[in-house]
Amino acid sequence: MHFLWKPYKSDVTGFIEQLKAGKPALDEEQRAGRALLWDRRLDREALAQWRAARVAQPAYVYYELDAK
Repeated sequence: MHFLWKPYKSDVTGFIEQLKAGKPALDEEQRAGRALLWDRRLDREALAQWRAARVAQPAYVYYELDAK
């Protein structure tokens, strides 16, 4: 390998590295934000009730059931 060769780094990778260097707590903030929306325990009973209460959608949603 040539001694002047340096690995390619995309603009996006450089931007992310610069952002993380300027804001070291960014990873923790991202984890906290994810925990608010995604990392939750499911209430299986409520989920089962929600699934049981669903109404099946007709094949053609614009079809009028009460054609006059």
